[in-house]
Amino acid sequence: MELTEVDHVGIAVRDLEAAIAWHREAFGTEVAHREVVERDGVEEALLAVAGSFVQLLTPTREDSPVARFLERHGEGLHHVGYRVADCASALAAALAAGAQPVDEVPRPGSRGTTVAFLHPRSCFGTLIELVQE
Repeated sequence: MELTEVDHVGIAVRDLEAAIAWHREAFGTEVAHREVVERDGVEEALLAVAGSFVQLLTPTREDSPVARFLERHGEGLHHVGYRVADCASALAAALAAGAQPVDEVPRPGSRGTTVAFLHPRSCFGTLIELVQE
């Protein structure tokens, strides 16, 4: 298994519109993709940065993982998404190396991707998302 590049950096925010506006004003970024991911209870806005994205995330319901994150930690870095050629084999390799899964098997993600998350307590404090386009 090999990481092909950083797909995105996920940032949890309370006010998605304000975060989009601030990034536009500060850095000139525009939204490349926007989507509500019902399964995860989030709305995301992807800001293109070279071949990767900054993913701004806000909860759409109180029981979503991002809502719990915001309650515990406040706004900020939520996770790092690594692009992989094959999510299932990348997940298997990470588990063989001792990672603890959040997702036991890959599942649908935004933009038509396939994703799997690895728990931060087994990844040196960082929630990792494996992303197959």
